[in-house]
Amino acid sequence: MTDRERLPGRRDSTIVEFFHDNIHYTAGFSRFADGRLAEVFLNGGKLDSQTDVFARDCAIAASLALQSGCPADDLRAALTRTGAGGAAGALSVALDCIAEVAS
Repeated sequence: MTDRERLPGRRDSTIVEFFHDNIHYTAGFSRFADGRLAEVFLNGGKLDSQTDVFARDCAIAASLALQSGCPADDLRAALTRTGAGGAAGALSVALDCIAEVAS
């Protein structure tokens, strides 16, 4: 297993908001000093609802993967897509939004 790359205690983050399946989501993200995506925070729906818990848990898992060396593009490609190629889940939508902010 790759060592986890730690982040500084204080760091800049960016917020994006979006709707997916009629649920409002807020995603926050931070980057490593070299510009790579380092962490994702994701909240959606009513606080502590199943939707919100699932979104937060997905973001934690994604953040651990990113900090362990998984490139953001590989993570995006591995997540479920619709038959038309669009993002199927909230984390996929969040990562797509984050990629758009970067470009």
